[in-house]
Amino acid sequence: MGMTHDPQRRLFIREFGGAALAIAVLGPLGACATSTRQTTLSSVTNPPANAETSVERVNLGNVSAYLMVRGTEVALVDTGLSRSAGDIESALSTVGLGWDHVGHIILTHRHGDHTGSLGAAMELAIEAVAYAGDADIRSIASPRRLTPLLDGDSIFGLDILHTPGHTTGHISVHDPQGRTLIAGDSLNGSGSGMETVQGVGGPNPRYTPDMAEGVASAEKMALLAFDTLYFGHGEPVLSGADQALRAYLATL
Repeated sequence: MGMTHDPQRRLFIREFGGAALAIAVLGPLGACATSTRQTTLSSVTNPPANAETSVERVNLGNVSAYLMVRGTEVALVDTGLSRSAGDIESALSTVGLGWDHVGHIILTHRHGDHTGSLGAAMELAIEAVAYAGDADIRSIASPRRLTPLLDGDSIFGLDILHTPGHTTGHISVHDPQGRTLIAGDSLNGSGSGMETVQGVGGPNPRYTPDMAEGVASAEKMALLAFDTLYFGHGEPVLSGADQALRAYLATL
């Protein structure tokens, strides 16, 4: 499928690429439904007050998972391939925590290199609530019910963005307080086999059924403010990441 873009949106990104921009992303829900949904989610996702979030990368070779640590509670983003639980446990040990501190497991999308150790992780983190994008959730095998996520949901103080293209239900995770974005496979870093600009590459056309939608998702993320950017594949960008993403988009 050929890529089509909104020229006004592209011009906006080019003209304001150096600015720190932020938007509030809202899902397609009415006010009453939104209030009910947020109440349900917040009952299990309130972060400790005034606690900063740190990110620990779990480098599994050609794919990465991430620990987002706030206080003594952890949100695990993706679970890697099968038999990745040991590497995740080692990363937990590195930050002085264990599986009993994992309260949330967030899956960026349905593919097996991101969900492969979900079963093991949920058996080890017995109190964890697991989540995935609503449109992907039916394709993910899980020992317990998965909670569907929509654009604009908040988990553990983290904002959820619907970033389709790679899969229809792909989500990315934005920490506005820590100025961090975990993009899953909606973007790619250096070392992933993709060409990058300042370490940032777009969706991989080999594995992205809808490239136009994938680029639109990248443009959506470019409107956010974040210093660090983590990928499912490739090396993270640890400073100036939002400007690097805008620089990449300006080349398209």
